Amino acid sequence: MSDFFDFLNNSVLFWSLLSCLIAQFLKILFNLYSTGEIRFGIIFETGGMPSSHSALITGAASGIGYEIGFDSSIFALAVAIALIVMYDASGVRKSAGIQAAEINKLSKKLNPKSEVILKETLGHTKIEVMVGSFLGPLITLPGMFFLGSPLKIFDLIIN
Repeated sequence: MSDFFDFLNNSVLFWSLLSCLIAQFLKILFNLYSTGEIRFGIIFETGGMPSSHSALITGAASGIGYEIGFDSSIFALAVAIALIVMYDASGVRKSAGIQAAEINKLSKKLNPKSEVILKETLGHTKIEVMVGSFLGPLITLPGMFFLGSPLKIFDLIIN
């Protein structure tokens, strides 16, 4: 049981996951603004504004830096991983989405009755990644500083 409470005491994990979740919910608002329609299902999709992957990884990296020091080698590793994730989101996954769009066009042209439709919104634009990368630390650092871990929050509510 002690391991479970240790898990609930991990403020870096809690706040970075929360920043990812908030980014996913913000996609509803950004989609409403850009298309004029509310689509709740967008929170379960990849791609779009803002990048929740970027929010998660930069939230975790900044939380690690805050917790153990911005001069630590673990923080350097977290930043390196964050850069790889963000590059992948705006590079490799974005390219895969463009390829999916072209394959969908070819598929419809070759067989108009084709039911096969590949997902096209896999990656992010650079601005979507940047907004997500700012959102992560913007949520994680104040959360860790002012509220702490889920156990500490729970304790504040009870007492």
